[in-house]
Amino acid sequence: MPEPVATPFIWLGASLGALVLVGALDLLGALDRTEFALAALSVLAAGLGLRGRFAAAPGTALLCWALLNICATRPTGEISWAGHRDPEWVACLLAAAVLGTAAGRVAHARAAYRRVTPHDSTG
Repeated sequence: MPEPVATPFIWLGASLGALVLVGALDLLGALDRTEFALAALSVLAAGLGLRGRFAAAPGTALLCWALLNICATRPTGEISWAGHRDPEWVACLLAAAVLGTAAGRVAHARAAYRRVTPHDSTG
């Protein structure tokens, strides 16, 4: 079974990926509806989770949330906490990262099991 990618590299990917995604959505004019940015960052968090460790999931979610909060919401360039919105965003991003990590671990375990299990050629 392959080793998961080290947590600092997952967090680097989350930071750079979120910055690129939010920048691209801004260029496309799609940041007026933050649901699109949240969905894109959730997919990024799940994708990073596929290769990461469970310990990286909270940091991945918080990094994605921070870039979403700073770059995609008013006032732009400032971090803030909106009690009605931000807990849901963090929970969504954390769930995506944890589900991606779980899916990656299951997929790797199944592949390892298939490699060590003898195949029955009698049908």
